[in-house]
Amino acid sequence: MNFYESLGFLVFGSRLRRLSETFLGDVNRIYEAHKLKFDAAWFPVFYILSRKESVSIRDIADELAISHSSVSQLISALQQKGLVKTTTAADDARRKVVEFTAKGKKLQQQIAPVWTALTQAMEELVQEGRHSKVLLKAIAEVEEHMASQSVFDRVERIMNA
Repeated sequence: MNFYESLGFLVFGSRLRRLSETFLGDVNRIYEAHKLKFDAAWFPVFYILSRKESVSIRDIADELAISHSSVSQLISALQQKGLVKTTTAADDARRKVVEFTAKGKKLQQQIAPVWTALTQAMEELVQEGRHSKVLLKAIAEVEEHMASQSVFDRVERIMNA
């Protein structure tokens, strides 16, 4: 039994971070190997924009369940690279709307086959294990239960019992 397995839930976050870093590192290597100037961190915004022509920063933040500030920073970085542009919403001058530039659309079209291959590779990977077939369901369940009662609240209840 390795270190991580021996400590069970005490290293849950560390294992998820390690898995995430390994996965994202491989994904970035794929983009690099295919001469695509794309970073895996941009994926959520690119995916949303690939499905909608324009979307507000607030709507992106809501859909991703992250802060408006985080999305704004990512959009600013993508603007500096010339991949997206922002305009003021026609119906509300306080809202910024994001859309691809021509350069961003071209890049999105170039990376779409990578997303298809990545999906297939991951489906293949999870079929190799007895338990991994339900990985996404299990993650969704943990997220749902943590949303209803955080780990902090659970530990505090146990500690105060």
